[in-house]
Amino acid sequence: MRGPSSSHCAAALRIGRICRDLMNNSIEEVYIEFDPNGSLATTHSGQGSDMGLFGGLLGWNADDERLKDYEMHIKNAGIKIDIDIHPIGASHPNTYKITLKNKKETHQVIGLSTGGGMIEIIEIDQSPVSLMGDFNLTLIYSDSAPELLESISKMNLGEASLHSGTINFLLVQSNEKEQRQLLAHVSAMKMQLKIRTLDPVLPIKSRKNLTVPFITVEELLEYNKDKNLNLWELAADYESQRGNISKKEVMDKMGRIVDIMENSIHLGLKGTHYQDRILGSQSLIFKKNKEEKKLVPGDVLNNSIMFTSSMMEIKSSMGVIVAAPTAGSCGALPGTIIGTATTLGFSRDQKVQAMLAAGLIGVFITAHATFSAEVGGCMGECGSASGMAAAGVVVLQNGSLSQSLAAASMALQSSLGLICDTVADRVEAPCLNRNVMAASTAISCANMALSDYDQVIPLDEVIETMKRVGDAIPHTLRCTGLGGLAITKTAKKIEAALQNNKVVTGAVSYKSC
Repeated sequence: MRGPSSSHCAAALRIGRICRDLMNNSIEEVYIEFDPNGSLATTHSGQGSDMGLFGGLLGWNADDERLKDYEMHIKNAGIKIDIDIHPIGASHPNTYKITLKNKKETHQVIGLSTGGGMIEIIEIDQSPVSLMGDFNLTLIYSDSAPELLESISKMNLGEASLHSGTINFLLVQSNEKEQRQLLAHVSAMKMQLKIRTLDPVLPIKSRKNLTVPFITVEELLEYNKDKNLNLWELAADYESQRGNISKKEVMDKMGRIVDIMENSIHLGLKGTHYQDRILGSQSLIFKKNKEEKKLVPGDVLNNSIMFTSSMMEIKSSMGVIVAAPTAGSCGALPGTIIGTATTLGFSRDQKVQAMLAAGLIGVFITAHATFSAEVGGCMGECGSASGMAAAGVVVLQNGSLSQSLAAASMALQSSLGLICDTVADRVEAPCLNRNVMAASTAISCANMALSDYDQVIPLDEVIETMKRVGDAIPHTLRCTGLGGLAITKTAKKIEAALQNNKVVTGAVSYKSC
């Protein structure tokens, strides 16, 4: 993806893509509502929600190089956009209420950004739904929807449900093959129907009766009782069964992700340039000082700091990054694992194995806590990255399964209560510092675990605690720009200076209560 925040940019883009499909690619007017008590009211412009959403409405992918010029492109497309900040009764801090119009029809979508680029559509045309963007969706608008439901259910062409909102529609979740058969079936009917197909927006699709081998550490240990697998091998098992793909495909996919990460790091170390940001290419100075031996020795740590910084600079200059676990914390995980592996001469396959292991820790976190700073503070982002990276470093060092899990537990314990207070909404300060802190903590906790330090609290219980602590963090300290460092005198000066430098095209109108 490109952009400062996966919760704001990538997720918003996915919601926008679904809106575009619902409108059959024809959008003339968009009315966007944000609740003043949520995160988006204060951050939608600076953290890239507008950029992502508009890019999705234009049909772009999350790594499209045009995203940085989104206002110009939305204006050239002739789409009129109004953004209104007023009470909408939203219970989630990242709630998008979107009304879309053209000359023939009007539709409304309510979507949530749930963290790390993931989404949930909770309402279409005032009817409750629960859609994650991982199925082929078919919406059939008709007054005869109940009769259609009976006919389609008999053919077993997906999971069909009847919805009554502003207009009756039938919603069918299916795979691509089932969707083609469904469309052929309904097109043969002599009925007046309006049909909309919504493409999946996630890279790995879901399917009927999907199961996974485990979703907690306790279940993982039970699954592994008679197998004696390493954490990365268990991750390959999980991804193979979850995605219905071979283990070789799992390894190949993760290999491509690692390659993208490495490429981004190397590009960052050549220098980055972008006007709308706070920090410049600091990693270049770090690299120079390291080569001239002006830093406190420690090659693994120093390379990890340098790589973490480089990745964050690529993100802040609108380069391509992997949101792992999020864009705001995209530096710590690859910086730590690739930095450690590069310093110690590990192979590409070993990097892939370490990253798979890290990803499995992320599965447990997102299933039972959150990756979203808007929900759980920076603990959900840099804290999660640190726990994931710690487990990955243990795998690089050929540590045991119990040592990998202990490393993750200790790193997550070290980040409980970490707040999110981005300066000027640019996801740079103090985000860079916290990514570096996450990398440093990960290396320390990996070494502690490899030395069989006692984790004391098991990983499952730490993740449960993350959820409780996140719920207790005040709204002002969860990515709203309303507390912490974000409201210091210096931060406000930086915010004003960046706002004065920003070119406003007039493509969007803003209102607030």
